[in-house]
Amino acid sequence: MGGSDALGRLGLLTLWLCAVFPAAAIQEPSQRDSAVGLLPSPSMAGQPRRPITDYENDPFVVGIEEQLRCTCGCNLDVYTCRTTDFTCQTSPALHRQVISLVEQGKTAQEVIDEFVAQYGELVLMAPRKEGFNLVGYALPGMAIAIVGAWIVDYVRNARRGIRGVGCASARAGAFGSPSRCFRQSRVCVVAR
Repeated sequence: MGGSDALGRLGLLTLWLCAVFPAAAIQEPSQRDSAVGLLPSPSMAGQPRRPITDYENDPFVVGIEEQLRCTCGCNLDVYTCRTTDFTCQTSPALHRQVISLVEQGKTAQEVIDEFVAQYGELVLMAPRKEGFNLVGYALPGMAIAIVGAWIVDYVRNARRGIRGVGCASARAGAFGSPSRCFRQSRVCVVAR
């Protein structure tokens, strides 16, 4: 198992690979190290898109699309999905629907209302701030405030020490043996 034995094995492996994969032996090292030419067909990158119109990147349309969730299941807004995921067939259709509603002269809220009427409230990126949804907006803040107040109270009491708390049974010797009361830990310990 010397160094020459391992070199022989490496040589045999190289010969075997060249016999099985002759194209790998013909390629120049610079071609193998480059990512150029690895995409054999542009159609593998997704469906070709139609030419860009004036409404494609209009701030008004983009603002509407950023409030609407793509229904393909990616949990992205329509604008982000259609500009980043070129394999999605849903977001371009939703985009065309937004464009047609805008071209009809509808306001942003009317377009959003149309989508909610068609797809339900799940099409919105954030629930509306009305009715029971307000609980979802207010509850986390209230919970943080309550827990924060409890922590502040607990720390104040721990710093001061608990005054006036004692163990009446321990002071009276109810257990028939000498006892002590530890005030700070609020625990009565009977020493035997």
